[in-house]
Amino acid sequence: MEESLIALQGPSMARVLQKGVGDDLKKLTFMTSVLTPVFGIQGCRVTRCGYTGEDGVEISVPSKEVVSLTEKLLADSEVKLAGLGARDSLRLEAGLCLYGNDIDETTTPVEATLVWTIGKRRRQARDFPGADIIVPQIKAKTPRKRVGLISTGPPVRQHTPILSSDGRVIGEVTSGCPSPCLKQNVAMGYVETAFSKAGTSIQVEVRKKAVPAVVSKMPFVPTKYYMG
Repeated sequence: MEESLIALQGPSMARVLQKGVGDDLKKLTFMTSVLTPVFGIQGCRVTRCGYTGEDGVEISVPSKEVVSLTEKLLADSEVKLAGLGARDSLRLEAGLCLYGNDIDETTTPVEATLVWTIGKRRRQARDFPGADIIVPQIKAKTPRKRVGLISTGPPVRQHTPILSSDGRVIGEVTSGCPSPCLKQNVAMGYVETAFSKAGTSIQVEVRKKAVPAVVSKMPFVPTKYYMG
């Protein structure tokens, strides 16, 4: 409760942050972290990760110093404040799930196409909550699957019905917005597995009208994580 979190994201992150840390950021790869002073502020942990699909870091900083560190970062003209709206469109373009929208206690990693999160040892040991349901699903097809969607016309939002070409409800949108990068409407949601192949033509119901859409691979915008 004494820590705050700053997400510094984007292609200029390393140049901006390197001036304020002693460690060589070229050695800090995606999903690794280091304890280090940041612009003279002690007690910080820098982790190369984020929720945007871009190269970036999340900086854990003592709460009493968070304003000071933010101001030091903003002293660079390339650093701008960004709110949750920007974060949400970026994470959706990157195909990243939002808990409570795209995954919750009713979804499994298999349905959500997140099987990569379950290591081989854990699959064999079945020593995690839900293993008796999840492990058999890895080899068998699930009734539904999380997919990406691209549509035209008005943007689709959470809870928008997804329809087959003949108008039957086959799923529901869990997240959606206009993509600033692609200038198209992007969304993700769950559909019956038979309709989950990329390129499948479907429809979404927007304001009680059927709008054409197509199932798409994710991420919609290629991720730029730093792997070294």
